[in-house]
Amino acid sequence: MSNSALFLVVFLTAVLMVVAALLIAWLLAPKSTNPLKGEPYECGIPTRGSSWTQFKVGYYLYAILYLVFDVETVLLFPWASIMRNLGTQGLVCMAFFFIILTLGLVYAWKKGALEWK
Repeated sequence: MSNSALFLVVFLTAVLMVVAALLIAWLLAPKSTNPLKGEPYECGIPTRGSSWTQFKVGYYLYAILYLVFDVETVLLFPWASIMRNLGTQGLVCMAFFFIILTLGLVYAWKKGALEWK
């Protein structure tokens, strides 16, 4: 079996399994026609005023910075486990990766993205 045929089989199997799971969940899920299901509430307490509020941009900036350094940490563990096999080239590549991350952090710091206003 060629690589493209194998890829097609795996892809079609994945799509079929997702569609099957969604179909089974839709068929077996309890259906409730209670009009209270559509009411917006939090923990049973009705809301006061509009529930659509805007968040400060600072929250999103902190979230993005967290994700960047979280991904960096996720990439660091596999690299550390095979570092001896990679040799000098692996060390140089990871140093370059850290330099790029550090420059991004310095840029965000200089722009004031880390200051809570």
